[in-house]
Parts: sequence; C-alpha cells; structure tokens
Amino acid sequence: MLLWFRNDLRTHDNPALQYVLERLVGSDSGRAIFFISEKQWRQHDWSEIKIDFIIKHAKKLATELASLGITLELVKVDYFSDQLAYLDEYCERLHIKEVVANSELEYNEQQRDKELAKKGIKLTLFEADVIVPKGEVLNQSGSMFRVFTPFKRAWLKYVNQFGFKYISKENLPEFSALETNKKHALNQGLSKAWLFADDFERDQLPLFLRSKLPDYSNNRDFPGMAGTSEISPYLAAGLISPRYVLMQLINHYPDLLMATDSNNFAWLNEIIWREFYRHLMFHYPKLCKHQCFNSKYQQLHWHNDQQKFAAWQQAKTGYPLVDAAMRQLSQTGWMHNRLRMVVASFLTKHILIDWRWGEKYFMSQLIDGDLAANNGGWQWAASTGCDAQPYFRIFNPIRQSERFDATGDFIRTYLPELAEVPDKHIHFPHQYIANNNLNIYWPAIVEHKQARLQAIAFYK
Repeated sequence: MLLWFRNDLRTHDNPALQYVLERLVGSDSGRAIFFISEKQWRQHDWSEIKIDFIIKHAKKLATELASLGITLELVKVDYFSDQLAYLDEYCERLHIKEVVANSELEYNEQQRDKELAKKGIKLTLFEADVIVPKGEVLNQSGSMFRVFTPFKRAWLKYVNQFGFKYISKENLPEFSALETNKKHALNQGLSKAWLFADDFERDQLPLFLRSKLPDYSNNRDFPGMAGTSEISPYLAAGLISPRYVLMQLINHYPDLLMATDSNNFAWLNEIIWREFYRHLMFHYPKLCKHQCFNSKYQQLHWHNDQQKFAAWQQAKTGYPLVDAAMRQLSQTGWMHNRLRMVVASFLTKHILIDWRWGEKYFMSQLIDGDLAANNGGWQWAASTGCDAQPYFRIFNPIRQSERFDATGDFIRTYLPELAEVPDKHIHFPHQYIANNNLNIYWPAIVEHKQARLQAIAFYK
C-alpha cells in the first residue's frame, strides 16, 4: 500500500493517512510519496511563493510522518504524465497493489487519476477538502444551487441534521516535535513571513477566534486593520482541514450553526462561500476550462488593452486604493479580500479587460491561489458567474477608499509617494498634486464616470 500526498500535506484530519495508519500491522513501516512537479504547477499558474510554501511543508511533513512509522519520499518530476509513469514503475517494482490518496477537485487532476486507474492500480480516494461532501447539497429538483444564499441554508441544514466527519488529533499516535533549529532552517525563502500550519493552528487561529472574531463583521472590510484570520493560504494548500476549522468554531461558539444573524457567524459565512465555489466546480467542470458560468457572456469582446493591463499589474492606474492593493499583492503574495473585489471590478469594468487575464495574474502572485475560489471571485466581479453581482453594479474605487481607508493609512503603507498628501485628498489626489506643482504620482488611466457608463453599455 502506498500513501500519495497531494493537496493535503497534513497529519491532522487526513482520511487517507488515517486509512493507512489503521492498516499498518505491528512494526510494519508505511510508504508515502509526494511529487514536486514545479513545471506542472507553473503551467497551472502557481506563484513562486506558493510553491515555496508547499515544498517547505512537504519537507516538514516527512519528519512528522517518520515519527508515525511512515517514510515520505519527495520525488521531483515535471508533469502529471511523469507522476503516472513514476507510480507505474514504482508500484510494479515494490509489488504495491493499492494507492491511497485524498481526491482533488480540478479537471486535470481528475483526468490524471482516471489514467492511473487504467494502468490497473487500485486507487482508493477520500474527500478531504470540504466540510459537506460535494454533491450532497442540492435544490429540490436535484441540481446544484446557482445562488449562494439558498445553498447556505441547505448547507447549514445538512450539517445540523447529519453533522460532519472529522478525524480528531487523538486518533493519531504522538509524534515528537521538530527540533527548533531544524524548523528554523526550513522557515526561509519567499514564504518565510507565514507561520507553519501547526503553529497557525496552535497560536494564531485560537487568538483570532477569541479576540478578533467577535468584531470580524465590523472590521473585515478595512485593509488597514488586522481584522481577518489570514487562514486562506493554509486552506488553499490543504495544510489545515476546513473540518478542523468548523470544529474549532463550534468549540468556541456552540450555537453558531443556528445563530446566523450573530456577528460571529460572519466568518463562517466566508467558509461556506469557499464550500459553494468548490461544489460549483464539482458540478460544472467547465469552470476549470476558462469558460464563463453564464454562457451568454462567453462572447464578450473585451477591449484587452495591453498598456492598461500593464498599468493595473504595475500599480500605475492612478487610483490610490487600486495601486496600493496591487503593491500589497506584488510585495507580500496576499491581498485583503475587500481589495480583491475592488481591483477585480476595476480591471473588468473600468478598463474592460477579460476576467481570465486577472484570474491568471492573481494565481501567479497569490500564496493562497485556489482555482475554485479564484475563479468564483473573478467571475463574481466580472458579472459572468454564478450568483454574480449584476453588471451595472460597478465599484467606485474612490468611494471604496473613502469608506474603508478613510485616513489613507493603508494607501500610505504601500504608496509612500503619497505620504504627505492630506487625508481629504488621499483618495484621488490629482487636483491637489496639480495645485501644488508636485510630481509624485501618475495620472489616472481612466475617468470613473465615463468608464462606468462605457462598462454598462458594453455589457448591455
């Protein structure tokens, strides 16, 4: 039996690992494998910071698994086809009849698994990336919901009625902690600002649940405040289980599943959005193939101005909140969720760039790049997706800045060029700059009112 780690580099609440551990007899040692396929990852637009984050956790996992009696081999191959060839030879050489893994949602990964089955190798799969199994939350006609709110109601009804599977840490044998110097040595590279997943579970998540969650609904939209959990990289890489997250939530707030109007529910609502997008991709594989969910928008003739796209990428749009957000992305590999909506709306509505350009660029930069969530968010902003905002609702980047960064603290953090601009001018400083003969900022690439009218005509 061979345990194949993929997007699930964790020992806790890992059903494939639990299955293997239960079948290890006496002093037998187990075998596990993880493929480092950087060319395949880059072909899927994974960012360098995410790749660094993944490899770092894979090396750490090898030490943890050794304490559980399992040897993890980290094997470098280029593409999925190379993974299949390696597994075929490996299983034949070692007389392995069964490969055990947690399933992956994306289309190419599913096709790879089907090819492995054709080689005569038994592939035993478990579902470990969602709380409610995909395919279990359906409307009265037996189809997937196309709108989030009724999906949420059905999702909550399912969890309240049937509960959810969760493998407690108590099910694992104790394993010794990593030596401090070894752990420190691993925590270098592009992702060094991010904690290891077990440190996040032990320290940051409990702190968020105790101290920040009660005010999350009030603070989450303000990028200058540390009001969010920053758990997304760990969920996207499968380093922390979503079922563990829900269990911790319920432990802190036992009535949360029923208290949907409470402040504490706001964060769970975001977790359910994650579930919604993963269930959608399960039912509609075309979302993996760069297709609009709403097919009538498939033939939109996007303007796709290369210079304006480059200005957006390079934080040179002339709208301070947009530019500060894009700098946050390039400098940290992460962006505040409110700002993701603002910059996505700007790209698709203000300069009429194909949402797929933005989706691809985000994946190439984000440490928490996740195909389902990224696709869902971009199609929501572009009004081409499931339960998307109507095309005529267009974020005003100046108004968003005034509402959510009133004193310009966030803007000044990433745009030090504007450090001396007064608060009342910081959100769109061009007149102030002209009046004072300053040369500190670049002109706006579009005028908001004109761009808004153009976008409405374009979609109409």
